[in-house]
Amino acid sequence: MYDVKIVGGTIVDGTGAERFVGDVAIKGGVIVAVKRGPLEGEATETIDAHGRIVAPGFVDIHTHYDGQATWDELLEPSSQHGVTTVVTGNCGVGFAPVRPGSEDWLIRLMEGVEDIPGTALHEGMTWGWESFPEFLDTLDARSWSIDVGTQVAHGAVRAYVMGDRGAKNDPADTDDISEMARLVREAIEAGALGFSTSRVLSHRAMDGEPVPGTFAAEDELYGLGRAIVDGGGAVFELAPAGADGLDAVRGPVEVEWMRRLSIDLDVPLSFALLELRSNPDLWRELMDASIQAVDAGARLVPQVAIRPFGMLIGFGSNHPFAKRPTFKALAARLPLDELFAELAKPDVRAAILAEDDLPPDPSQLFDSLATNLRHMTGMLYQLGDSPDYEPTHDRTVEVLGGDDPLAYMYDVMLERGGQSFFLAPFFNYAHENHDAIREMMLHPAGVSGLSDGGAHCGMICDASYPTYLLTHWARDRKRGERLPLEFVVKKQSYDTAQLYGLTDRGVIAEGKKADVNVIDLAALRLHHPRVATDLPAGGRRLLQDASGYDATLVNGVVTRRRGIDTGARPGRLVRGAR
Repeated sequence: MYDVKIVGGTIVDGTGAERFVGDVAIKGGVIVAVKRGPLEGEATETIDAHGRIVAPGFVDIHTHYDGQATWDELLEPSSQHGVTTVVTGNCGVGFAPVRPGSEDWLIRLMEGVEDIPGTALHEGMTWGWESFPEFLDTLDARSWSIDVGTQVAHGAVRAYVMGDRGAKNDPADTDDISEMARLVREAIEAGALGFSTSRVLSHRAMDGEPVPGTFAAEDELYGLGRAIVDGGGAVFELAPAGADGLDAVRGPVEVEWMRRLSIDLDVPLSFALLELRSNPDLWRELMDASIQAVDAGARLVPQVAIRPFGMLIGFGSNHPFAKRPTFKALAARLPLDELFAELAKPDVRAAILAEDDLPPDPSQLFDSLATNLRHMTGMLYQLGDSPDYEPTHDRTVEVLGGDDPLAYMYDVMLERGGQSFFLAPFFNYAHENHDAIREMMLHPAGVSGLSDGGAHCGMICDASYPTYLLTHWARDRKRGERLPLEFVVKKQSYDTAQLYGLTDRGVIAEGKKADVNVIDLAALRLHHPRVATDLPAGGRRLLQDASGYDATLVNGVVTRRRGIDTGARPGRLVRGAR
């Protein structure tokens, strides 16, 4: 007697092997049988998957649910898109270790780097740890709709050991490095899946300081890499210098030290690979160098963003009118639905369009963004009702806006009840197509990453990447070559799981964890983004719903049925294999 049988589905098992029609049986949270054709035996629940894709649960390795995981059981938006395991603690920011009294500083660091409302973190988080092992124990007491693993972050470790010197990126001395290494080793031994750092200049705390570790010297990086090995082994994850286009000096040489560290220490090193507008050929240079390093024995794993990487522009997020007096006054006192209704009034529209921007507040990282957007009409694309992330230039404000592009933007953003957006692709769209993305995805060691699930709440909703892989890349792309369904499933399941040593999941096979998606691929659809105010303290975030997921199972339990949460919470903390 099985717990669950999934019958008649087209099984895409996650290994990249050719699909086949068959049945899957689950018992005790484990896949106990996979068979081409019918499988004998009864089950407590049978899921009819005829005409459906049966795929592994997706493993999203680049999220920032570090704070949200302490209060939220659902972990949306990732859990809406077939994701059954997330890895947090990326980009050098996290919440452990923490010295008592410095919690607010870590929140402001996370808020600055990852655009997660500080008010939501302050209200939602319940602290109660100091060390990283204590943080893991706190998470271990919780349950979610999906599994959660986490990494120890350079920023938190450096600030814990060095105090203000670490926060201000002063050089670390021998004693500093030794103590940081001890903490990293302790975290890996306790179950951290990796160690993360950031070296990009645009990653800054709310006070404007770069993330601690941004300018770390090679002796510090090697010391922390050795701590990973001493702790039993894990991933070294980083946002490399130059990934944001702001560091032309260090950027191109990053691969060299990564190659040496990975080979010398035998550590898997995963880094962000993006196409920059300011240097549109740099990604190929870095990709070629990383392939050569892999051929030489390095374990370098690029994380690839599978669609343009930037922000959404609309009245519920960032937009060109955010610094105008009338808008600021209305936004300060009205909830979103009332604000959108007020913005639609002709006299309000006329007043806002006629006003000049207020001077930017230098203490606010993104305060000059609204003014800058006015001069970017050639790279702002109308997203459309069926979101188009590979638009042609004739979809830009520059073309569609005529003689008054700002008035045009104002009116479009009012559509859908104020929930209409433009796409501003700062990365991965230098040539206005996805050809570079496709090449990056074909990197022999690359994986799908950089979704930033749970982060950049007011800018993006790229936690929907898994759905976009299935729809755009495997089914719908019209402006270039697509990718096989088997390939894109593997990129988001087996490959990502293997990178982090999660060998019990990511495939449909006997003995593996029963994390499974049943997907109506023909009906699978990614909806237009929407603004929600459902974070603690009324915090705002962008969500992007999907339809076409018949069922998602975690540990053999159905957690979502036709996209709706079932209330089941089988998700647990994932500790490293050591």
